[in-house]
Amino acid sequence: MEIRIIEIIASDTSETRIHEIIEQHKTLDIWSRPLADGRRQIQVLLETRATESLMDDLETFHANEPGFRLLLRQVEATIPAIKAEETDNKEESENEATPPPKDRISRQELYNDVAGGAKDTDYFYLNVLLATIVAAIGLVRSDTAIIIAAMVIAPLLGPNMALALATTLGDRELAKAALWTNGKGLALTILASLVISLILYSAHESVVTSEAILSRTNMGFVDVILALAAGAAGALAYTHSVSGNLVGVMVAVALLPPILCSVLLFTHGQPVLAGKAFVLFVTNVAGANLAAVSVFLLSGIRPRTWWEADRAKRAARRAIIAWVGLILILLSLLFLTVGLGW
Repeated sequence: MEIRIIEIIASDTSETRIHEIIEQHKTLDIWSRPLADGRRQIQVLLETRATESLMDDLETFHANEPGFRLLLRQVEATIPAIKAEETDNKEESENEATPPPKDRISRQELYNDVAGGAKDTDYFYLNVLLATIVAAIGLVRSDTAIIIAAMVIAPLLGPNMALALATTLGDRELAKAALWTNGKGLALTILASLVISLILYSAHESVVTSEAILSRTNMGFVDVILALAAGAAGALAYTHSVSGNLVGVMVAVALLPPILCSVLLFTHGQPVLAGKAFVLFVTNVAGANLAAVSVFLLSGIRPRTWWEADRAKRAARRAIIAWVGLILILLSLLFLTVGLGW
């Protein structure tokens, strides 16, 4: 059972109203003490799945209050340990205003984790550059271990997960940031790939003989299923705060190697093979985003207010239709290439 602490800093006059709100939710323990500046600190110990509704209610009534601050902390352990019977008794005795969300972290915590992937930072660009270099060496040598190392860096996965969450919440600012970071990361990947391709060409290194590169020109239905499954697994890992599972997702949904292969093949006079590698890249992007949006929706990720929820619903519907349409177009291209024997 995962536990969190919600820490509330508010004016002394708001204490009664805050306690009334807290009493409408399932909690495990509550502390309160005055602060030196006249405000009051209230700490609430509760299960992770109960944090979202309480934070929403507190934000609704107190967010614009001067001096108000709400903090969410993760609890690694408690002494004495909290027993299952203790939480069951709480659930029976308390009159809860809204049903608890599904067994996941709160929307606020999820947003904080995922939105970091949309940040336009030097660290992101350095990761893109290093991952491209590592992937290029692994692909040319057909060295699986080196290729996996580049996949684990996976700099392009973060902006795509941020884009999926932005679509789910109808958050235009986050969507713009994710698209901007994604676009600049992709542009840097292509530029670095062109430089690497020129170096390989000057050294008379042939990319067409590499099995690792050629394997990314053979897309099939399995690749679509893989992209969907891995994208869903990535979203689940974020919603349940299981970051260790993301390593496997990074390896499964490899966004950087296919685009790198596409550039290498195109610059070495293989436009058809380059096109096939690019189709694989687009398939992975579309599949990962479609699956992530679907998982976020099924997990009950919604904006706080009804008007934001209505806007988010329309945005998610349009995104799902667009991603499904794109995947169908890619599958049609797959049928066409097989039929023409390309």
